[in-house]
Amino acid sequence: MTRVRVVTDNAADLDLEVTVKSGVRIVRLDVRLGEFGPEVTSWWSPRDFWHACAESLELPETSSASPGAFMETFSALADEDAEGVVCITLSSKLSATCQAAVIAAEAVADRIEVRVVDSLCATMAEGLIVLDAVAVAEEGGDIEAVETAAVATRQRVRLYGAIDSLDNLRKSGRLGSGQAFLGGLFDIKPVLEVKDGALELESRHRSRSRSLEHLATKLRAAGELERLAITHAAASDVEFLLSLVDGLLPNDRISVGWLGPVIGTHLGPGAIVCAATVIPDPFVPRA
Repeated sequence: MTRVRVVTDNAADLDLEVTVKSGVRIVRLDVRLGEFGPEVTSWWSPRDFWHACAESLELPETSSASPGAFMETFSALADEDAEGVVCITLSSKLSATCQAAVIAAEAVADRIEVRVVDSLCATMAEGLIVLDAVAVAEEGGDIEAVETAAVATRQRVRLYGAIDSLDNLRKSGRLGSGQAFLGGLFDIKPVLEVKDGALELESRHRSRSRSLEHLATKLRAAGELERLAITHAAASDVEFLLSLVDGLLPNDRISVGWLGPVIGTHLGPGAIVCAATVIPDPFVPRA
């Protein structure tokens, strides 16, 4: 078992198999859908969640992870004789989860050192940061090295998404009312981008196909990509997007999976999100 352990939250949309294999601990944000509370939804797979959403007349809701949940996880790792913990969270500009982790880290400081890294992103962009941190931990890196790896990947990650409607974001307040209003005009199909941890309306398009074409253009313009992770909310046209990015990367560096309930709650059914890491330009000094 690695000396330094990595903790994240379920907004990172990492596969259960990956987290079990790597020893990553997951602290959960709660999801509620109508009569179904977290005691039920926490057992659902993303596929189950989107099936339930399709049959429900109510919009799902989320709540941040609590300091107590993080304290319990950090304390359990201390009991397992971990030397330290690097905790990577959902963007602090999208959720109070990061602040909960900071509070918990201070509370257990007498037992174990915890470094909290604000991912400034979400879904598999957060997940890619976690995976790079885990890789350094598995190589025997100390807490400083693992934290540094997470921050370095955070600087290289890009996150874009195409959604069918801004209704979920408007109602959850995750996008400014002015942006949401403009994006909703004439049933326009928005493309979103996370910049410096905040969600922004990047562009608006007359059709879904145009929004996906623009999404592919953004990926091609981002620079030389190292990896691409695509997550979707039961989107029927994810194969169309894959055809648009064909040849951008070798197939073994592109993954496709389900968008989980935490971020999916706010983006809505049909959302497609692309997370990519950019290979640094060797001639540009690092910040």
